Amino acid sequence: MLGTFSYKNATKLYFGEDALKYLNDELPKYGKNVVLIYGGGSIKKNGIYDAVLDILKANGKNVAEDAGVMPNPTADKLREGVRIARDHRADLLLAVGGGSCCDYAKAVSVSVHCNDDPWDKYFARFEEPDCAIVPVGCVLTMVGTGSEMNGGAVITNHDLHLKIGHVFGEDVMPKFSILNPRFTMSLPKRQMVAGIYDIFNHICEQYFSGEDDNVSDDLAEALMKSVVRNSLVAVENPQDYVARSNIMWTATWALNTLISRGKTTDWMVHMLGQAAGAYTDATHGMTLAAVSLPYYRHILPYGLQKFKRFAIEVWGVDAAGKTDEAIAGEGLAAMEDWMRRIGVAMKLSELGATKDMIDGIADATIVLKGGYKVLDRKEIVDILKESL
Repeated sequence: MLGTFSYKNATKLYFGEDALKYLNDELPKYGKNVVLIYGGGSIKKNGIYDAVLDILKANGKNVAEDAGVMPNPTADKLREGVRIARDHRADLLLAVGGGSCCDYAKAVSVSVHCNDDPWDKYFARFEEPDCAIVPVGCVLTMVGTGSEMNGGAVITNHDLHLKIGHVFGEDVMPKFSILNPRFTMSLPKRQMVAGIYDIFNHICEQYFSGEDDNVSDDLAEALMKSVVRNSLVAVENPQDYVARSNIMWTATWALNTLISRGKTTDWMVHMLGQAAGAYTDATHGMTLAAVSLPYYRHILPYGLQKFKRFAIEVWGVDAAGKTDEAIAGEGLAAMEDWMRRIGVAMKLSELGATKDMIDGIADATIVLKGGYKVLDRKEIVDILKESL
């Protein structure tokens, strides 16, 4: 049974090896001034920068660059991006990179014409935009976040040791996104693996909520099985186009809001992982991996039937002659084995977290109520200690 819901996704996708040519179809829809947003410069080494810039110039665009977007975009960087976009009178923000660039572009988009400080308005007070929004387009070079087809933006404030996400409405979703799996193949293997786990956990966050059988859970199970199957291929051969294209497409569907319909959703792994990330500045997917198993083992008794189903449907656990608890436990053991096989971080200590950070991370963890158990502070501390 599904609850009452509405669904709309306004993002147009172009997928495949020749997807970039469709940038020519999109650019005429926007004004002359484009801000090109990208990260540390890898797109200049792999040729994507030149290809995108050639298309922008061919379409007569006046381009300003906003480079140096870090893996965990900061509030200070956001304020810098707002200044660049204002000075350029931006008509379009074009993010070329991974989820961090896409997230950052969306945060800039709602802040250019905003009179308040963007951190205070959107990430402290969680207010919605009440100003004009600059359109965003994405050219994806790393998969994992699903940011190319949703309204989410995650920003880190190092001064406050906070990493906060805000999910904006459909007006903030990218107007278009270009997905060429070839663009992801120059990533270091560790970044690929971090993205793979991010995809998987996005699905888990939506799946582990509610008790009723429903089509959203059916879709989630199919997506999880696809991630597992293709990840094992990609880890052995990162240049396998079929595996990488399947992973890229799964990432988009994992977090474009479809499989959350009718679900309360959990997101506590993300709250724990993001709080840890604010202290360690570690890669997002790796912080999620480090806290996942301790969290899921903690809440398993409260969502036993779903964890049992997860074990049987996703991991193929044989249920014959076993208790529900044993079946569910085997499912998490199978998940742990897969995580080790693909090479994600299994402990926060691998990412630089220490015992003296635990209280601060716990204080920075936002408690949500959509999962099977609403955590108290002691439970958060216990989970974090187990994650070390």
